[in-house]
Amino acid sequence: MSDTPPDHLSIDPRSPHFHQEALERGVGIRFKGVERKDVEEYSISEGWIRVALGKKVDRHGRPLTIKLSGPVEAWFERPAEEAEGEE
Repeated sequence: MSDTPPDHLSIDPRSPHFHQEALERGVGIRFKGVERKDVEEYSISEGWIRVALGKKVDRHGRPLTIKLSGPVEAWFERPAEEAEGEE
């Protein structure tokens, strides 16, 4: 896996932008210069994030989200693991 996070990532397993390996490494998000821990989905190239709208849920029990536009930066919080057989 490369050292740059995906351009578009979602924490929802039903999404086509869900990437388990990237989420296991931890992805940090800076939106408009402020680090955010409540991001549900982001797109760096399109310049937006989705965050939960309080404790509100839809009729299926999933959190309602709001899309915020602005500059997005992403990075991995942990380095990539080396191949397990090499030591």
